[in-house]
Amino acid sequence: MPHDVIIALDFENRDKTLAFLDRFSGKKPFVKIGMELFYAEGPAIVREIKQRGHRIFLDLKLHDIPNTVKKAMRVLSQLDVDMTNLHAAGTVAMMEAAKEGLTRPDGTCATLLAVTQLTSTDETRMREELLIDATMPQTVAHYARNAQKAGLGGVVCSPLEAALVKEACGPDFLTVTPGIRFADSAADDQARVMTPAKARANGSDCIVVGRPITAAADPVASWQRCVDEFLG
Repeated sequence: MPHDVIIALDFENRDKTLAFLDRFSGKKPFVKIGMELFYAEGPAIVREIKQRGHRIFLDLKLHDIPNTVKKAMRVLSQLDVDMTNLHAAGTVAMMEAAKEGLTRPDGTCATLLAVTQLTSTDETRMREELLIDATMPQTVAHYARNAQKAGLGGVVCSPLEAALVKEACGPDFLTVTPGIRFADSAADDQARVMTPAKARANGSDCIVVGRPITAAADPVASWQRCVDEFLG
C-alpha cells in the first residue's frame, strides 16, 4: 500500500460528513469512518461514501471472543472497505478468527490492522490502570509480532513506535499512525503525537489526521498541507 494521508471523518451524522466531503471538489481523499459516525448512520454511510469513490478505513476496533469477532468481520466484509481493525489485546486466536471472517469467499480481504496501544494512553496509565509492567515500546512490539503471527497486514500505533514495529516485523508490515499534529497545532487529548514529516521519517506508512483537518477554517488546504508534509 502506498504512503497516504487518511482523514478521520469524526462527525456526528451523514449531513455534516457529506457537507465536509463536498468541499473536496474533484478530490477523493482516503477517509476513516469511526464509531461515532458508524453508530449514528450504520452501514449505509459506508456504502454511500464508497460509491463516491473514496477508499475507506472502517475503524471500529473490535474486541470480543474469537467467534463473535469472526462473525462480525464476516458482516463487515460485505461493505467492501479497504481497511478495518481490532484490538491486539484480544489475543492471537481472536485476530486469526477475525482474519478468517473478513476473508470473502473469493479469497479477497480488506487490510486488517491490530491496534497496539491507543495514542491517548501513556506508559504511566498503561502501568497503573492496565497493570502492564512492560515498557510502551516492549508492549507495542510484542502486540505487533502477535498481529503478524495471526496473519494481519499491520498495526495501528503511535508514530513514535512506527520504527520499532518495522524493526520487529519487517518493512512490509504496515504502520498506520494516528496522533498526528502540525507543529503549530494543539495536542488535544492525544498523549503521543508527531508531525506528518517526522511520522514519515519514523516509519509511518499511512497517517490518520482528524481535527487538524476537520476543524480547520480551510479543511482542503489543511489536508493538502498534510499531504505535502507527509509525502514531501
